[in-house]
Amino acid sequence: MGKVRVGIIGAGRIGKIHADNLLRMGNAEVVAVSDLFAGEELQTWASERGIGIVTTDSAELIGHPDIDAIFICSSTDTHVPLIIQAAEAGKHIFCEKPVSMDVNRTRDALEAVRTAGVKLQIGFNRRFDHNFKRLRELVEQGRAGEPHLIKITSRDPNPPSATYIQVSGGIFMDMAIHDFDMARFLAGSEVETVYAQGAVLVDPVFREHGDLDTAITTLTFASGAMAVIDNSRRAAYGYDQRVEVFGSKGAIAADNDYPNTVVVSDGESIARDKPLHFFLERYNDAYIEETRQFIDSVLNDRPLPVEGFDGLQAELIARAAKESVKLGRPVKLTELTALA
Repeated sequence: MGKVRVGIIGAGRIGKIHADNLLRMGNAEVVAVSDLFAGEELQTWASERGIGIVTTDSAELIGHPDIDAIFICSSTDTHVPLIIQAAEAGKHIFCEKPVSMDVNRTRDALEAVRTAGVKLQIGFNRRFDHNFKRLRELVEQGRAGEPHLIKITSRDPNPPSATYIQVSGGIFMDMAIHDFDMARFLAGSEVETVYAQGAVLVDPVFREHGDLDTAITTLTFASGAMAVIDNSRRAAYGYDQRVEVFGSKGAIAADNDYPNTVVVSDGESIARDKPLHFFLERYNDAYIEETRQFIDSVLNDRPLPVEGFDGLQAELIARAAKESVKLGRPVKLTELTALA
């Protein structure tokens, strides 16, 4: 196989980002794209990029004999059936997070992938960020010693629309799930207990939809290490993405990315530009790298950097966090079957 031939399901913002990234790679080809609302605009967009097939029918891509891999970038409620269909058709799969809002359905998808013997990578793009990747390398090298505490700050510059809030799955499944995955990625241990607290401090619209806009989650790992994650849907100063790992030998921290390194110091203040505006700017290179590694894994039959199991674990943590807020106490991941 000289190239991985790809079909993309879901041509919204993230689907188009993946398409453009794939088109820059010499070892990948975007054969087709499907979207329920495919029309003239999408036809024009695809034509400009040499993508020959545009359809409203995802089954056309999954059944296409010239397609080796499927990128699932559609709404979360479609992920599980599409994963199962693609796996049964023998296609390798890249799926955006979360796999689903229901861990039992996610397990069904993972079982279909295992049975078919295909690859499934989950879109936890932050693992591929240059800062966090370097931090992980240093932790693995033992520069901080045994991890004791992990601190993750993740705050958005502006809250999403009410329409998005309705279908997002809530702050833990939609937003903090990236941080839950990052905590596992850095700790090198599995989460056992989750304790979360949350509030509506940004906009009453979150309460109207049974959601939160501000949260703190504490994770306890099998190793004994702990993580504290703080999330907010609005930071007045911009997109705030910081991580610290504190261990027996010291601490390793990753700061925000900025448009430049200029700092102005005068008699009034010390100032710099605000962080890169939002996730598309902050994680642009990470999106490219996760796609590159998926294509390389398919071409050369190498292990995936993020697998379905990682998606399932992050979803379990998110579910436990939601239950913890509701119950007002810590929740063990082993409790989730009883709480279902």
